[in-house]
Amino acid sequence: MKALSRHKRPKESVPIARPAQIVNDRGAAPPVQLGAIPPPHPGTPEVLWSGPPGTQQFAWTVDDGYCQSCIAEYVAFAQSSGIHLTLNPNGVFGSLWAPSVVAQVRDMAADRQVQFGNHTWDHQDLTKLSSTEAARDLTRNEQWIEDTFGITSRPYFRPPYGFYNSRVLSVAGELGYTSVLMWNGTFGDATLETPAQILGLAEQWLKPGTIMLGHLNHTPILSLFDQIQGIIAARNLDPVTLDEMFGTSRETG
Repeated sequence: MKALSRHKRPKESVPIARPAQIVNDRGAAPPVQLGAIPPPHPGTPEVLWSGPPGTQQFAWTVDDGYCQSCIAEYVAFAQSSGIHLTLNPNGVFGSLWAPSVVAQVRDMAADRQVQFGNHTWDHQDLTKLSSTEAARDLTRNEQWIEDTFGITSRPYFRPPYGFYNSRVLSVAGELGYTSVLMWNGTFGDATLETPAQILGLAEQWLKPGTIMLGHLNHTPILSLFDQIQGIIAARNLDPVTLDEMFGTSRETG
């Protein structure tokens, strides 16, 4: 199965999906019915490097989750600020999601403020697994997301480390992951960075069309949420979920 974009990051940010309607108000659409999981829709994957042009949208995406306080404080930040996030957690760290935090996320997912992408169960490089193993890893993580949060991650799949090949794309597409999520901006916090480094990257990358990569792994970013919000406000940016950016929905998956 051939993807609809090149396997290397383009030199310029060339959006692949069509512009979508901006949804700024959490009450703009009826709540998502949690637990009503749509079936997968297999298809040819497209690789998403950036958002559509002509809007002030950016998508704040957050991966992994091996830091329990990071999970809790990110969720508390989303709840208090109303900022829209896309979470791409690994189910292997599921025990770190406290029941109260899960309940908060479920409420925000129902309100379309938070959604999920599939980042695999345990963050293995799928290019080194067999097709059967890769499919099992994606399916196991999807089941954990559905069971825990009552919502599907389809059609969004972020390959661990950003590594994929034609075989991985074929497996993903057959499972209904037809939007392969890459990024064109990062907080750099997959590893332990200083607050100054994180803010420097926020200044560099927070702009219209950015798919911003963050992680639930290290604590320095937790003290910077107010400053990051200040950058967002000063630039008149609209933080949106992937559904809002690309015109997809949890009801369709």
